[in-house]
This record gives sequence, C-alpha cells and structure tokens, in this order.
Amino acid sequence: MAPAQVRVRVPAKVNAQLAVGAARPDGFHDLANVFLAVGLYDEITVTHADELRVTCSGPDAGEVPLDTTNLAARAALALAERHGIEPRVHIHIAKDIPVAGGMAGGSADGAGALLACDTLWSLGSSRDELLAICAELGSDVPFSLIGGAALGTGRGERLTPLGVGGEFHWVFAVADGGLSTPTVFREFDRLAEDTDVPLPVADPALLEALRTGDTVALAGALANDLQPAALALRPSLADTLAAGTAAGALAALVSGSGPTTAFLAKDPASAARIAETLLASGTCRTARVATAPAPGATVVPQDSTT
Repeated sequence: MAPAQVRVRVPAKVNAQLAVGAARPDGFHDLANVFLAVGLYDEITVTHADELRVTCSGPDAGEVPLDTTNLAARAALALAERHGIEPRVHIHIAKDIPVAGGMAGGSADGAGALLACDTLWSLGSSRDELLAICAELGSDVPFSLIGGAALGTGRGERLTPLGVGGEFHWVFAVADGGLSTPTVFREFDRLAEDTDVPLPVADPALLEALRTGDTVALAGALANDLQPAALALRPSLADTLAAGTAAGALAALVSGSGPTTAFLAKDPASAARIAETLLASGTCRTARVATAPAPGATVVPQDSTT
C-alpha cells in the first residue's frame, strides 16, 4: 500500500578539497570536488495534496523560496514529468542546514524531495535514475543523494565514491547573511583574469588521509580554490577563520562558496571548545558541531520520532 506520508533526512556537505578550473564556454567550471557529508540535516516531508506546494520551517526559513525555483519543487516536477503524472504533493522542508551557506542546503532539499516523492508515489526508481535527475537539477544534488564521501568531477556531478577510514570532527561557524554561489564563481573568474588556471585534480595526500582516517594529515591537505573569492566578497570571514584557528582548530577554511567557515578538530572535546570560543568571539552568528562522514538521503521509518 502506498504511504500517506514520507519523511527523508538529508545531510549537509563540506568540501574537503574544491579545485576549480577555468570557466568553460558553457559558463560552468571543471572541478575536482572532494565532498564529505556531515551530520547536519534537513528533513523533507511529502504528503499527497491537490497541487504542488512548498512550505518551510526552521532557522532562516524566511530566506527559502517557496515557488518552483526551490530545488525541492523542481525535483518533484522533474520526477513527475518523467513518469507522466501530476506533481500533486505538499513538500515541507524542516531546515537545519545553513541557508546560502556553502553547505549544499538547497541541493540537499532537492535530493531529499526526489527520494521522498519517488517513495510516496511508489515509483521504485533505481539509484542511477534518481542520480540522472539529480544531475539535471544541479552540480551538488547527486552527492546529497549518496552522501558519505565522493570525488565530484565535471562540474561536480560525476561522482566516484571514496573510502573513509575514520570519523572526523568539524565545527561550522554560520555567518550573518548568505553568499550567492554564482557571485563567488564570478569573483573567482575576476581574480583569475590573465592567469593560467591549472586543470583541477584531486590531491592524492588528501584522498589517502580520508582513506586512513588520519585527521592530522587531512588537516594539512584541506583546500578551497574559492576561498580567496569568498574572502574578497566578505572580508570579515578572515576574522572568523583566525578565531577558530586560535581556539585550536587543526585547519580552517571557507566551506564551498561560503560564507560558512569550517574547522577541523582533533576530537569531540576540542570541537566543543572551538565552537564555544567562536560563539564568544562575536565573529559568527552561531557555531555547530558535526561529525563526518554521514549517510546520504535516507527515508525515515514512519514510526521514528528522531
């Protein structure tokens, strides 16, 4: 029997490495994007309705579009069109991933809604079919579906799963206001004018650190080619990075296109201290502790209260 309601939990991501190539003729950039899913989650609940409708609750819910520009709505529309059905569904997004924070919250919602609608409508799509739709929706959406760790190439949508040999402890400092990913890429292009941008490749040392679970080695290999652009657009992020480093973080970097900043800690106690210090520093709006890797989009059993 088809379910009356489906709830899906889907994680945020951090880019352990984001290597960015020169702009392509289509406006995108070739990437070597080492994704790591982290334990901050949005929850997407879908129920049958008379028409497609999106609602949202949680931190910064007012910043989330509720029309068909929302990736969750676009996912429902794409899946319904592929199967020749009407997208009569109410999608509710319970936000906990920072909005416009460089942690793929919108992409997570798209992947979560896709899996939730596929389950609600009893379509039984294969993972490859869902990943194909994800790739049409956006570069980060496929990873939100699979979670764990993966290398994204092309514009980030072509994924190779990566092995992870341990648990990593992170602190995420959430800034006031968001940063538009296209704006950050345009700033990257401006800063890269008249320079020879190398082809993006994954760092073997970083992949080995993930494979072995070596936190210190991972800290030494973290890299984000978009960080100079994000700092140029939001210079105050340098103060946040400095505060987290002074508090004992093994490494600090802008998460994706920002403005969320990410700090790698050696253990849970260190992560808690770094988060407390960041909050007290006044350089961020809030600080969140999370571990990685985390599972991708997952249907929550209907009797679950967590």
